[in-house]
Amino acid sequence: MSRKQRKRKEQRAKRAARKTQRDPGPAVELAAAPYAGRKVPLERLDATRFRVPQTGAMRTHGVVYADERTLPDLAEDRCLEQVANVATLPGIVGPSLAMPDIHWGYGFPIGGVAAFDPDEGVVSPGGVGYDINCGVRLLAAEVTASELKRELPELVDALFAAVPAGVGSARRELGLDPAGLQALMRDGLGWAVGRGLADEEDAERVEEGGRLQTADPAQVSERALARGLNQVGTLGSGNHFAEVGVVDEVYDEVAAAAYGLRLGQVTLMIHSGSRGLGHQVCTDFLADMLRASERYGIPLVDRQLCCAPVRSEPGQRYLGAMGAAANYAFVNRQVMTHWARQLFAERYGCGLRTVYDVCHNIAKFETHAFEGSERELLVHRKGATRALPAGHPLVPAAYREVGQPVIIPGDMGRYSFVLRGAANSGRSFGSACHGAGRLLSRAAAKRRYGGENVAARLRKERGVIVRGASRATVVEEVPEAYKDAAEVVGIVHDGGLAERVVRIRPLGVVKG
Repeated sequence: MSRKQRKRKEQRAKRAARKTQRDPGPAVELAAAPYAGRKVPLERLDATRFRVPQTGAMRTHGVVYADERTLPDLAEDRCLEQVANVATLPGIVGPSLAMPDIHWGYGFPIGGVAAFDPDEGVVSPGGVGYDINCGVRLLAAEVTASELKRELPELVDALFAAVPAGVGSARRELGLDPAGLQALMRDGLGWAVGRGLADEEDAERVEEGGRLQTADPAQVSERALARGLNQVGTLGSGNHFAEVGVVDEVYDEVAAAAYGLRLGQVTLMIHSGSRGLGHQVCTDFLADMLRASERYGIPLVDRQLCCAPVRSEPGQRYLGAMGAAANYAFVNRQVMTHWARQLFAERYGCGLRTVYDVCHNIAKFETHAFEGSERELLVHRKGATRALPAGHPLVPAAYREVGQPVIIPGDMGRYSFVLRGAANSGRSFGSACHGAGRLLSRAAAKRRYGGENVAARLRKERGVIVRGASRATVVEEVPEAYKDAAEVVGIVHDGGLAERVVRIRPLGVVKG
C-alpha cells in the first residue's frame, strides 16, 4: 500500500469515527436500541450487588456493584443502558459487569467488565476505550512527609518541570527513532530495562510484567506512530496526573508491610496511558470494526459496540495493535518514573520503589474459574482494575501471600487507596473499581466551577498544591466532579472484591 493510499484510508477511518461519535444509532436493521431512553430495572442480589434482568436481545444478565448511597447517581446517567447493551454481544461469558465507579462511556460504560469466549466471542474497541492501557503506578519513597513539608512547593514545581504535561506534551531526550518505537511497542518494559530506564524489580511489579505478548507493532498506523514518537515519558491531559501523597491511615498492617508501605511515608502516583498513539489506534479500528460487525452478521444495539470475532482477521489485527499501544503505555509510565527518580535522588538522596502498576483500559486473555472449570477468556476492562487474590500465580511472589495490590486514585483534594485482591474477585473475573468515578462531565464542571480559582482553594482549604498545564484542566478535575472514593472503595471492600490496605492523602498534584 502506497503512502497516498494509507493516508486516504486513515482519512476514511477518521470520518467514520467522527460519524460514530455523532450518531450512536444502529448499524443494521436488527439493531434498534431497545434500552435507549428506558429506565433499566434493578433487582437486589445482596448488600453490594444488583442485577439487571435479562430481557430483549440480552444474552445474559447484568450485575452492578452499588449501594443505597450510589444508586441515585446511576439514575442520573445512562450507564445502566450500556450494561444491558454489552450483554447483547455474542460469546459473552457470565454477566455484563459494572464496578461502583460506573459512568457513561463510549460503547461500554466506564467501570464495565465483560469476558468473552475466544472461539465464539468478540473483541470490541469500545470495551477498551481510546486511552489504551490508561493505568496507574504507585511508587514509595524512603522519606516522610514531615521531612519534605517545607520543600513541598519546590518539589511540585520541579516535578511539573521534569514530567511534561498537557495536550500534545512531548519530551525528546530519549532520542527515539521509528525503529526504536517499533522495538518499544514489541518488548514493553523489556525495552526500558535494556536501556537502563527500569530494572527487573520494576518489571516484576507491573501487570503482565509490563508486556502484552499479543502486541504486533505492524498493525499500528503511520499516523499513530507519528503521534507517539515524541510522547514517551509524558502525562498528557484530562484526568492524568502525577501526585505526591502521604500514607495517612493503615487498615491492614500485614499487607501494608508486604507492599513496603507505612504510616507517614511519601508516595508518588503516576496516572497516564498510551497518549496520542493509543487514541489513534482506537480511531483507526472503529471503521474496520463497523464493517466487521456487518460482515460477520453481528447485530448491534449501539454502533459504539462495533466488534469482530476474536479469532477473525480484523479481531486479531486489533488485538495486535491494542497490545502494542498497551506496551507503549507501560513504558510511558516507566519513563516518567525514571524522570521522577532522578528528581528524588537529587533533592533527597533517596529512591522511588515501584509498589505496583495496573491497567485500567485493556482486553487480555486470562484464565478464570467459571461454572466449576478453568476457562481461557478475553476479559475486557474499561475503567476497571485487575484484583487477584492471595495465592494466585500471576501475583508477584513478594505479594502472593496477601494478594495483588489494587491502586484506586481518588480526586486531587481528598484521598486515594491501596487495596489487595480478595476472594470474591472471582465473581468479577478478578476485577475491581479503578477510581472514584465522575459525577460531573468536564463541561458541567467548567460551567459550575469555572469562575473560581480551584488551585488556590485547594491550597487554602486542604493544603494541596496543584500545578496544572492549564487552568481549564484543573477546573475540569475539581474534586466535586467526582464521587467520594471512600464510598466507592467501601462497596468493593464489602463486596469482597478487594480489601482496604492503606489510605493516601494528596500533598501536591501535577495535572495534565
